Amino acid sequence: MRCALILCAAVAVATPGAARAETPPPAVTVTGEATVSAAPDTATIDGGVATEAKTAKEAAEANNKAMGAVLLALKAAGVAEKDMQTSRLSLLPQSAPNRVGGGPVQITGYRASNHVVVTLHEVTKAAAVIDTLVGAGANEIGGIAFSVSQASKLLDDARGQAIADARRKAELLAKAAGISLGAPLSITEETTAGPMPYQRRLSAPMVTAAPVAVGEETLRVVVTVAYGIKQP
Repeated sequence: MRCALILCAAVAVATPGAARAETPPPAVTVTGEATVSAAPDTATIDGGVATEAKTAKEAAEANNKAMGAVLLALKAAGVAEKDMQTSRLSLLPQSAPNRVGGGPVQITGYRASNHVVVTLHEVTKAAAVIDTLVGAGANEIGGIAFSVSQASKLLDDARGQAIADARRKAELLAKAAGISLGAPLSITEETTAGPMPYQRRLSAPMVTAAPVAVGEETLRVVVTVAYGIKQP
């Protein structure tokens, strides 16, 4: 009986302490944000060749020959092999439209497609490389994307600015409420950054007339900071 009484007493003592530990401390929670802009210094261009023929072999052979000419032209234009990567390769049957009443699918030919992604470290050469692709026989230009290679360094600068912005807001609130801020209790971050796509799909006759605008990329950091409150 004595053991049972001791156990109950221990539980009674521990319970209030556990409840107090679960109560979050008083805090001032704010968000701080910062943006940095930079001109992109890297561009990626997706382009390739599509060919059609009566047989799969003819379509593949014609496509291989045409794509080989495109790759040679890119090399001659100064694009390094390490900056060219095959992105899509396909060989698909082509069928005639279904006739009224159904019936078996009729294969009319085959279509072969081969695309390569070209990475440029000088974005000003983007238009010239597109001209090279089209001039060498590329009849599909899938799109262009621009990015900043040193985005992580720019984001580090933005993080410091975002924390400073959060502190400024918290101090304004604390002053208005007549309290004093303590140390940060928690910090969470939301970052928005990435390549800027130029997603317009262009056919070969259109592409030489399409201007390429590089613009700027904006990187944004948002932090949520909870500051403790100093007890008087």
